[in-house]
Amino acid sequence: MRSKNRLIKEEENNILLNLSRDEFREFRTLVIDMVLATDMSFHFQQLKNMRSLLSLAEPAVDKSKAVSLVLHCCDISHPAKRWDLHHRWTMSLLDEFFLQGDKERELGLPFSPLCDRNNTLVAESQIGFIDFIVEPSMGVCADMLECILGPLHSNTKNSSSTAGHDSISEDSGVAELTKFKIKKPWVACLMDNKKIWKEQAAKDAEDRARLEEESNGAPPQQPDE
Repeated sequence: MRSKNRLIKEEENNILLNLSRDEFREFRTLVIDMVLATDMSFHFQQLKNMRSLLSLAEPAVDKSKAVSLVLHCCDISHPAKRWDLHHRWTMSLLDEFFLQGDKERELGLPFSPLCDRNNTLVAESQIGFIDFIVEPSMGVCADMLECILGPLHSNTKNSSSTAGHDSISEDSGVAELTKFKIKKPWVACLMDNKKIWKEQAAKDAEDRARLEEESNGAPPQQPDE
């Protein structure tokens, strides 16, 4: 937020220059709401609220809630990208977490989640992150986008048909609305990435078991022929 404020003070960077006072106030409030919505402490309540809205007979999604959820999903979306991007972001984030954990150790503080470089199970943590955080979030976001874009898609179809002098009934409009679905390219990425992490988790478990046996003085088990 501070960086944004510094940038827009320079006239050549101020994309908000032509906003009225009321428009600027609305924009500022929206940006603050969006940034706060990326805080993971609000994650589950945010999904619960959106699910409740979408379950209504005639859901009306508030603009602030919609863009806040989209930004939150973008913020946690690296597992929904191809493996090379996901892995790079995971390692970068863990480096940051571990540096925080090192500082916590120096200060005699308890470790925050995923911040203990000696005991964090990386593969297991990413599997849990995908299963309990990313996958549900992307699903709710997709449902929300279909709810918002469905009527627009239907209107576009109806306009095109009218221009072509095709007859349109109310039933056909409803059918178009219910059939509208957005593409979900992240689904395959989540499945692929989770599969790789599961393979890594199994390998890590074997390595830990071998190290434990060696530390206890037991001879390492030979692989079956």
